[in-house]
Amino acid sequence: MSLRIKSVVDRFVKELQEALDADIQDRIMKEREMQSYIQEREREVAEREAAWKAELSRREAEIARQEARLKMERENLEKEKSVLMGTALSQDNQDGALEITVGGEKYRCLRFSKAKK
Repeated sequence: MSLRIKSVVDRFVKELQEALDADIQDRIMKEREMQSYIQEREREVAEREAAWKAELSRREAEIARQEARLKMERENLEKEKSVLMGTALSQDNQDGALEITVGGEKYRCLRFSKAKK
């Protein structure tokens, strides 16, 4: 009877060991799958981040170009206004005339009145 009990116990221990080994193998496989999934997700996130940074850099460069273009346009507008409006110089003439230069040509204004509001 003792051999029979020993045989049953040995079989139980063997089956338990096999079940434990199978469980350990299953956990190892799940851990590998999880690590693989995490690595894939980290790679995807890194790619999206790199793409986002590249897009941000492109947009910042475009903004800088537009700001430079706007500055040049503003400077050109000021130059055009200066040419079109002319430069008015108050002359200390006896007649009190105001001399205005527009496009390189001088004009004299003998009479002027205060602008109406």
